[in-house]
Amino acid sequence: MANSTGELAEKILNVKRERNAVILAHNYQRGEVQDIADFVGDSLELSQNAARSDADVIVFCGVHFMAETASILCPEKAVLLPDMHAGCPMANMVTVEKLRERKKELPDATVVCYVNSTAEVKAESDICCTSANALKVIETLESKEVLFVPDQYLGHYISTRTDKKIVLWPGYCPTHIKILPEHITELSHKYPSAKVVVHPECRPDVIALADEVLSTGGMCQYARRQDVSQMIVGTEVGIIHRLAKENPGKEFIPASGQAVCPNMKLITLEKVLQSLEEMKPQVKVPEETRLKARAAVDKMLEAV
Repeated sequence: MANSTGELAEKILNVKRERNAVILAHNYQRGEVQDIADFVGDSLELSQNAARSDADVIVFCGVHFMAETASILCPEKAVLLPDMHAGCPMANMVTVEKLRERKKELPDATVVCYVNSTAEVKAESDICCTSANALKVIETLESKEVLFVPDQYLGHYISTRTDKKIVLWPGYCPTHIKILPEHITELSHKYPSAKVVVHPECRPDVIALADEVLSTGGMCQYARRQDVSQMIVGTEVGIIHRLAKENPGKEFIPASGQAVCPNMKLITLEKVLQSLEEMKPQVKVPEETRLKARAAVDKMLEAV
């Protein structure tokens, strides 16, 4: 096994060519993993990039539900997840069984499913959404009542911006809830000219202190603005690598050094190389589930 990052990156590049593979890295991945990726972005954007590519193999450097989304959109491609232990605690906070029970209690509600969820839960939902388009998706619905799964904080944020009744699922991101209002207040005093930008998965009392509430993709766009020279970043710390790389001369301050997703950090260059060489572990969504989940994703894409 190669020792240096450079040697590993070169080996990965060679095997990637042999396999006709594309490497996708989520914004929260380790910096060195982002650096060897063909595309860096948020989960849905990455899967859409993969679908447009002529690659035979997708290496998804993210968490399990993201690899599933790639499988949903690209059933003809082999989807590799370099570490199968890279799961999402929030996605695991809603199960198909519990969702079906709740749907029976709320027969008039439309089920809106955040993409941060399993393929099975997507398949049991009416329509998907991302953190960037959740409000747009909900505003297009005819029903006045929405069951929003699984993130209660994203759902709560949307509920403050729409007249629809949003019924919240008690899920949350264990990484984003580590960002506290006192972190924002303290950093705002220390960096008075910095813009405060937080993810809608953050707690309401953190969102209340922000200048902007944006998805990771939205944060990357916002950081490019000429009037932004300093930015307090309220999301998983991995995104700082991309922000700094794309915006030299600007300063990006993590809202909390505790906002680290251990699952996102499981993937290493060594695991990416091994995954490509061995063509495993593979993530494949069963066809019946895939078609139902794909319908919910397609409805979202049509709505926005």
